[in-house]
Amino acid sequence: MNKIELLQSVSLFWDLTEKELGYISEKMVLRHYEAGQMILLEASEGEQCFFVTEGSVKITRLSKEGREVILAILNDGDFFGEMSLLDGESRSANVIALDDTKVLTLNRNDFLLVIKEYPQIAIQLLKEMALRLRKSDRQIASLSLSDAEKRIALCILRIAEEQGVIQKGHVSIPKAPIQQDIANMSGTSRETVSRALKLLEKEGFIQRNGRELLINNYNKFIEEFDS
Repeated sequence: MNKIELLQSVSLFWDLTEKELGYISEKMVLRHYEAGQMILLEASEGEQCFFVTEGSVKITRLSKEGREVILAILNDGDFFGEMSLLDGESRSANVIALDDTKVLTLNRNDFLLVIKEYPQIAIQLLKEMALRLRKSDRQIASLSLSDAEKRIALCILRIAEEQGVIQKGHVSIPKAPIQQDIANMSGTSRETVSRALKLLEKEGFIQRNGRELLINNYNKFIEEFDS
């Protein structure tokens, strides 16, 4: 698969023609990362933006106690690293490959040039950043809840929104995060996540088959945990 085909999977570039994608792709470098490999380190200098074309990554920070807190999980078509290029500050979080991952990188000067030349990219970028801000607000609100099980349920909803496949009222998450990662996203422990998932399964809200997680009735799940 060539760079143009890879770029077509990135939401930021959906409004561009193949010729325009070809111009941008010439400025990009394809990189590969193995599962568990560090891609970006918090507080490091930001010189590139990254576009995920295959695999997935987690955005993390360390708490004062040294515990990993997962801020987001990004998949095919997502991007990261743009904040440092826009404001000139250092990286605000760590980025780690969850799977074997391919990304296309664009350096600062080319990134800013592309935004100037294609205003539709800037508009799409603003929409994506607004969406991420809303998700962050929702995550902050959920972390303030005292009920750990509800925090975990809201975390599952968030994962479903980002990765789920909806069909006939059911939502399938083909490759759900491991329990420790869900714990790091919801501010709980792996043991609490294990108990909560078993309870949700017993009550008929979800089904599990290996890494796949199925929400049986998506609307009912939302009414129960996000109202």
